[in-house]
Amino acid sequence: MKIVSGMRPTGKLHLGHYLGVIKNWLDYQNSNECMFFVADWHALTNKYTDTKELQQNIIELVKDWFACGIDPNKSTVFVQSAVKEHSELALLLGMITPKSWLELNPSYKDLKFNLFFQYVRDFIYGKGLKISEDVIRDIVHKAFYHKKDIDFEGLEEDLLKIGLDSENIKEIIFNIKDGEIGKEIDTFGFFGYPVLMAADILIYKAEGVPVGEDQLPHIEITRELARRFNRFYGEVFLEPKAILTQTPKILGIDGRKMSKSYNNAIYLSESKEEVSKKVMSMKTDPQRIKKTDPGRPEICNVFTYHNIFTDRGVVSQIDSKCRQAQIGCVECKKILAESLNSFLEPIREKRENISDSQVKDILLEGNRKAREKAVKTMEEVRKAMNLWQE
Repeated sequence: MKIVSGMRPTGKLHLGHYLGVIKNWLDYQNSNECMFFVADWHALTNKYTDTKELQQNIIELVKDWFACGIDPNKSTVFVQSAVKEHSELALLLGMITPKSWLELNPSYKDLKFNLFFQYVRDFIYGKGLKISEDVIRDIVHKAFYHKKDIDFEGLEEDLLKIGLDSENIKEIIFNIKDGEIGKEIDTFGFFGYPVLMAADILIYKAEGVPVGEDQLPHIEITRELARRFNRFYGEVFLEPKAILTQTPKILGIDGRKMSKSYNNAIYLSESKEEVSKKVMSMKTDPQRIKKTDPGRPEICNVFTYHNIFTDRGVVSQIDSKCRQAQIGCVECKKILAESLNSFLEPIREKRENISDSQVKDILLEGNRKAREKAVKTMEEVRKAMNLWQE
């Protein structure tokens, strides 16, 4: 099966990236024709104002791939922007994409909602109010998500109920109405990125695309565009299938989603000391105040990590001892730090031996291979659409 997948170059990878993406790629590359690309154009959809670290981020990302085991001898590894045919196909697909398909794209709505939620949450916390994130999320969701226009009247009423005064509420509503919140994604590039994503996939006639459930709408748009193009101009594109990936749920060290922006991630390239320090700061069972208090491993973030990275026999012992208050959180974290460092050490060692120049040379060859395939597809596309040919 021909598989195409990409990642945005936003910096070094963390454990969440490994479990959610890289681990699956490693399985695919052994028995499929795989093309893995650095989606640097996609990185510009909401990070277009600051590109000074973009090239180095590309190199750091690919170093992590290779250190984890992605093999350029088995898979084609390349950079999206080095294959200009992606942009040409995106332009042509954009000509036949109904605007409603993009407006109804749930990923677009989700990101806009999250930006509004994060703004309201941070504003409330900045005022010293101790309101749970779930309550704030429900308030913003009620006012925003299923409505064509934001329900400002309902938002005001709900914010008053949780103790925010009228002046602060006016400030929140003013900033949202003024367009300050979410303006970074109020662009043609972000609105149309599902079309570019479709071009990334269709140009290589991919048969399968590994995705999580949240990305399924993008694959459906890609399939719809393939059908629409073939109906208008003749059979050129395959309809790729989504390959749903099994991803263990892993949170950041503070119990929130693991994210660079939250500063709560454990990175694949971090030193042994850095990893140990982060593990020792992790939150555990909030009701276990003393070592003599019985623990509840099923709600402990540290135990979630143990389930993934620690030997099964040791995990069983930790589970039993925690429930009987025979092991403290500090000792439990020390065991986890050892487990994580044992897992990461081979990745660190391999990464240290990969130079920037090696990455550039491999990408140069990967770009050439990808371009050969893309050029061939675009010749078919131009002929099918009766575009000018020299």
